[in-house]
Amino acid sequence: MDLKFSDEELRFQQEVRDWIEDTYPKEMRERKELTGGTLTKEDYVFWQKALYEKGWAGINWPEEYGGPGFTATQRYLFDLEMAKAGTPGTIPFGLSMVAPVIMKFGTPEQKQKYLPDILAGNVWWCQGYSEPGSGSDLASLRTKAVRDGDHFIVNGTKTWTTMAQHADMIFCLVRTEDEEIPQKGISFLLIDMDSHGIDVKPIVTIDGPPAGFQEINMVHFEDVKVPVANLIGDEGKGWTYAKYLLEFERGTAYSHGLKASLDKVKKVAAEIECGSKEGKLIDNPDFASQLAETEIAISAMEYTELRILSSLSAGKNVGPESSLLKCRGTELQQKLTELAAEAAGNYLIPFSHPSPSKGINWEPIGTAESDSSAPTYFNTRKVSIYAGSNEIQRNIMAKLVLGL
Repeated sequence: MDLKFSDEELRFQQEVRDWIEDTYPKEMRERKELTGGTLTKEDYVFWQKALYEKGWAGINWPEEYGGPGFTATQRYLFDLEMAKAGTPGTIPFGLSMVAPVIMKFGTPEQKQKYLPDILAGNVWWCQGYSEPGSGSDLASLRTKAVRDGDHFIVNGTKTWTTMAQHADMIFCLVRTEDEEIPQKGISFLLIDMDSHGIDVKPIVTIDGPPAGFQEINMVHFEDVKVPVANLIGDEGKGWTYAKYLLEFERGTAYSHGLKASLDKVKKVAAEIECGSKEGKLIDNPDFASQLAETEIAISAMEYTELRILSSLSAGKNVGPESSLLKCRGTELQQKLTELAAEAAGNYLIPFSHPSPSKGINWEPIGTAESDSSAPTYFNTRKVSIYAGSNEIQRNIMAKLVLGL
C-alpha cells in the first residue's frame, strides 16, 4: 500500500482547501459550530449549488452524468478537507442513494428527467423504506401499490422518513404483488411529494428539536396516483434495487469526521475542571485512557480506509468491507458522543445550546464546544441501526469473509 500522495494530488488538496476558505460563509460556519451541526434546508441547498457551480457536486458520479471525474485519492482528499473545515456536507438521499439506482436501472427518460436536477440541488429527495412494524425486517413492508391503467394507486405508511417535510420527491419500496417469498413482490417507485393523498406528520424525538430543528417524519399515502413511468426497472424487482442502493448508503468514509469530533472532545476536556485539585479533565488518567484508546481505534479505521482506497485506485472491487466500515465507524461515532457527554458533565443539563446565540449578551453556561452535546448523544444512538443494523452487518461479514 502506497500512502504517499503525488505532487498533483497535493495541489488538488490545496485547491479544495482554498475553495472552501473562499466559499464557506463565516456566518454559516459559526452557526453550525454553535448548534452542533443544525442547519436549514436553505443552507444545504446553498452548499450543494456552490459545489455544482464549481463542478464538484456528485463526487462519486461518473463523468457521463456530470460528475467531476475524481480519482479515488481525490475523493479521499476532498472528503478530508471538507471534514477539517466542518462544511455542511450534502444531503445523501438524492446524490448518493437514488441517483446511482437511476443511473444503473432507470430508463433514458428517467435519467434525463431526474439526474440533472439532483446534481444541481434543484430537487430535495427523501427515502421511503421503513414502515411501522417493518424496519429490520424490511421485506415485510405492507405499503401497497395497485396497477390501475397508466398509474399505480399507493396506500400505506412510511416512518422515520428523514427531512420528508422538505422533500419534493420520495423513492419508495412498495408491494405490488403478494408472493410466498416476500422480497419478490416489492417494487421501486419514485413519488412526487406534492401528490394528492400524501400527508406528512412530524415525529418529535428526545434529541430535539434544538432551535426548531425537526428531523424525522411519518408519511401517509391514501389513494396516491403515481404514473407507471415512475417505476424503476421491472415490477417486482425492487428488492434488488434496494440492496444495490444500500451499498452506497453503507460505503461511507468515517475517519475524517471521527478525527474532527475527537479534536472537539479534546478541546472541551482541556477547558473543563475535573475537580478542585485534579486539574483539567484531559489530565484525568481514566478519561485520558479512553481518549487514547478511541484515538488508536480511529487511526486503525483511517488505515483501513486507506487500504480500501489503495484497492480502489488499483481498479479492484470492494466487497464486505463496506459492512466493516459501517459497523466500526458507527460504533466510534457513538463512543465519541459518549466522551463528549462525559466531558460536558453538568453542562449537559441545559440539553440544548447552553451558550447564547450570537448577539445575545449574557454569560454562556459551559463551553461553546459542549453546546448540543446531549441532543447529539441521543441522536447518534440510531447510527448503529439505520442502513442495516450492525448485527446484520456482522452476519454479512461472517458469511462473506469467514464463510460461516
